[in-house]
Amino acid sequence: MSATATRLRRVAAVATAAVAVTACGGAVLLPPSVSSNDRGVGPVVESMRRTISDPNAIVPSRSVQESTLIGASSTSPLDILVVGGGATGCGVALDAATRGLRVGLVEREDFSSGTSSRSTKLIHGGVRYLEKAVFNLDYGQLKLVFHALEERKQVIENAPHLCHALPCMTPCFNWFEVVYYWMGLKMYDLVAGRHILHLSRYYSVQESIELFPTLARKGKDKSLRGTVVYYDGQMNDSRLNVGLACSAALAGAAVLNHAEVVSFLKDEGSERIIGAKIRDNLSGQEFETYAEVVVNAAGPFCDSVRKMANKNAQSMICPSSGVHVVLPDYYSPEGMGLIVPKTKDGRVVFMLPWLGRTVAGTTDSNTSITALPEPHEDEIQFILDAICDYLNVKVRRTDVLSAWSGIRPLAMDPTAKNTESISRDHVVCEDFPGLVTITGGKWTTYRSMAEDAVNAAIKSGKLSPRNECITGNLRLVGGDGWESSSFTVLAQQYVRMKKTHGGKVVPGVMDTASAKHLSHAYGTLAERVATIAQNETLGKRLAHGYPYLEAEVAYCARNEYCESAIDFIARRSRLAFLDTDAAGRALPRIIEILAKEHNWDRSRQKQEMRKAREFLETFKSSKNAQFHDGKH
Repeated sequence: MSATATRLRRVAAVATAAVAVTACGGAVLLPPSVSSNDRGVGPVVESMRRTISDPNAIVPSRSVQESTLIGASSTSPLDILVVGGGATGCGVALDAATRGLRVGLVEREDFSSGTSSRSTKLIHGGVRYLEKAVFNLDYGQLKLVFHALEERKQVIENAPHLCHALPCMTPCFNWFEVVYYWMGLKMYDLVAGRHILHLSRYYSVQESIELFPTLARKGKDKSLRGTVVYYDGQMNDSRLNVGLACSAALAGAAVLNHAEVVSFLKDEGSERIIGAKIRDNLSGQEFETYAEVVVNAAGPFCDSVRKMANKNAQSMICPSSGVHVVLPDYYSPEGMGLIVPKTKDGRVVFMLPWLGRTVAGTTDSNTSITALPEPHEDEIQFILDAICDYLNVKVRRTDVLSAWSGIRPLAMDPTAKNTESISRDHVVCEDFPGLVTITGGKWTTYRSMAEDAVNAAIKSGKLSPRNECITGNLRLVGGDGWESSSFTVLAQQYVRMKKTHGGKVVPGVMDTASAKHLSHAYGTLAERVATIAQNETLGKRLAHGYPYLEAEVAYCARNEYCESAIDFIARRSRLAFLDTDAAGRALPRIIEILAKEHNWDRSRQKQEMRKAREFLETFKSSKNAQFHDGKH
């Protein structure tokens, strides 16, 4: 069959599906909503919302959280102990705590230290999954897209300060692509139904260049015919994850980072798991915690947790590596991304504005599981080569400010008879009594994954929750009452008091960039940070060209379980991800402030500096990588 005939078949398939959805009003295929809005738990939601949004609420200290876990004995166990502090694990802790269950969570490193901080930063339904659903007539894939689009809207609404809608431009280099992408993305709008962010639309070549000035009019043997712009969500992933952990703590969960499970406790008669032996990696202390059910949400490491329970457990994780690079802001305009659904070798390539810089990616290749994955130089070069074809900017390796690799935990259900297909959906299973494993899926659907895991844990442990899941309509800490104009209060009412090298205290203006940054990072709690900047003379910026303030280090140490320099540069702020070199320059001052907050001695401060520099070496910026730049 000719290429033209194949193209026509594709267009016909998309058109038929689009007409079918349109004829049904775009809503017939939507599965019944299972959000808390329809469950009649309004008073519970309001009570929990007041608790989490209370401007005077303080999360329990780390020592209090640890004491709670130590106090969970065999005669008075937790209902659920969660292993893993990524998006899913913290989502499970929040879900379970807001159902009135006694919950504990332990994380070996820091909240969001693994995959959850190394994502693409998109909250999306999955345009490519929709394409597969149409061409393969796969209703299962279509349901995944429906579900992800519903969750996309809820994630944005529950953390409006950390998430927003982002227009994404798809370049078209022939008229077939114009028709194909326009129809496909219109169908994406229709499938979203009432959860749509904004309508997609076509832009002419001239309009496209005005919106995205660095977009090339001509490529290799091709000329731009226009673009189709559609909308997905974008987030600050690790801060969203930390927000989940703090929200769970305010809801009553005992969350503890830098604490790892070293072994499981089992009932002597039934062999059911009834708790875990835990090591506090900061103090070295070991203790036992008992729970009716343990939920394994360890992401790529969930197999190693399962093998603690049963050394012969069949592996269910197929790890995939995703590499991203960060480039200067001039590569992409503020507020407009560029996504090429299929490059010449069939991969997806994108450039997205993020926190004042440009994120480009990505790769999707098999990898081994490691705690600190590093991007390979050939993967970085692939991304630069790929975006080079679509830009009129000279793409240079020396422009790479940071580059990182994340491990996607693609999952296979160990209880399924057919293990040929690896799922992009999540898997919940209990293949050892008392241990419920949740893995797979994606950031966008973390909330519903957590709901499924808690439901499975309730069934396994015969638990008695106070109410059903309410997280579908529960704003995270800092989100309730936040408005996009909230930064103006900071700019007008606060100053940044700074101490000069000579020790003199001088006032500095709370400029728009700093005010906007604080407002988006901390939501309605930003005034707490601004107060520290003003009253404790911690108003200096940590790194030239970035809005991060000294006050944030102190605030995060006191209120966000920031226990190390790496915790701050990678997860509380995003400096390591945005500019590795700038993060390195900021380290001495960050460690100085943390040392005061946590009473570190000189030895601990030196250890923090060494560990942080080793960590930054895994981010292959142009400053800490060996490469030949002849091509770019």
